Amino acid sequence: DLLPVTGNKTPLINVFFSICLALMVTSLLETVLITNILYSSSQYSEVPHWIRVLVLHYLARLVCLPGTPTKTKRVTVSLNPSTQAVPAVISLDGETDSCAKPAPLQDQAILEMLQRLSRDLKAIRCHVDKHFRSNRTAEEWTQISHIIDRLLFSIYITFICISIIVITIIWANWSNP
Repeated sequence: DLLPVTGNKTPLINVFFSICLALMVTSLLETVLITNILYSSSQYSEVPHWIRVLVLHYLARLVCLPGTPTKTKRVTVSLNPSTQAVPAVISLDGETDSCAKPAPLQDQAILEMLQRLSRDLKAIRCHVDKHFRSNRTAEEWTQISHIIDRLLFSIYITFICISIIVITIIWANWSNP
């Protein structure tokens, strides 16, 4: 006896709270997804080709963001192992300097030291290349997360605008019988 009689119309406050709940849930899911991609991107493997094409090429244009990460201006230098060593030092008056010519035993020691140095440089280069590859992968995942974030934000704003229009229309029809 104390409760009011319910009508055939859905109360406007129910529609409003349902929309708010849906927006909060989608916003929370979007935040978790983007945060996971942003802060775990260094642990991911390379970006699959289909994700790269879909997100970095097509969706990037849709949300007006540059699709490809910035290119690094890195120069690769390779050593030529076929170069010949200079046998002697020529002095200013044109004669060869006999003291500059190393002994055969010293030649072998110098050659071994240069080979060790070459191996060490190759190991360092491989390590640096691996670091740059992982850096590029993390940069691509970060770019993908920014593009997805912008896309979901645009969808979120569109949904809010449509919800406000629908609630206004429902309110106008509800208040005028």
